[in-house]
Amino acid sequence: MPDSGLQQRLLQLYPMLRELPAQQLHTLLAAGTMHLPAGTMVFDENQACMGFPLILSGSVRVIKAAPSGRELQLYRVGPGESCILSSSCLLGHANYHARGIAEQEVEMLALPADVFRAWLAEHESFRDYIFNLFSERLTDLMQLVSAVAFQKLDQRLAALLVTKSSPIYSTHQALADELGSVREIVSRLLKNFAEQGWVKLGREQIEIIDAAALKRFSIL
Repeated sequence: MPDSGLQQRLLQLYPMLRELPAQQLHTLLAAGTMHLPAGTMVFDENQACMGFPLILSGSVRVIKAAPSGRELQLYRVGPGESCILSSSCLLGHANYHARGIAEQEVEMLALPADVFRAWLAEHESFRDYIFNLFSERLTDLMQLVSAVAFQKLDQRLAALLVTKSSPIYSTHQALADELGSVREIVSRLLKNFAEQGWVKLGREQIEIIDAAALKRFSIL
């Protein structure tokens, strides 16, 4: 019998699965969960997509990496969410075009490719979830493209900071990776923010002093 606690967690995070026949749900649960330590590469560019992830805990960063080593974060996937790139690759029978890395320890279930396609064809609630996911992620990616094209890096950094809880426990390199920049430039911009009295810098820690000022600056 599947773990009832696992089933409850899964259905709380992914309520569209409540409409599945019990046997299909039990088959998914019987496969068990995967546990991936922080830093694990979940998938890589040009790799075939073998399944559709259902995240129960932790988070995955989906990034596009350049040959130079610079990265641009496309989006994050957390509990109750899923990866638009995985669904796109499964639907198009294509390989991944970006990289997924476990940001925190990840617990997840993996829906095999053939099961994903069968559920998409058979179950309206699952199909609606996938297409809504496309809509939401497309909006996020359009916002990212707009920010990269039309906002200066200091504005993007300010906008990023105000989305996080203070104090922010992060290295300057991690922030640079999120913005697709380099550590030296982000460090200089943070120092300027500190001189303005907007933030206070510590060792791998940033305290937001004036969130309103950062927000105003980000939309100038």
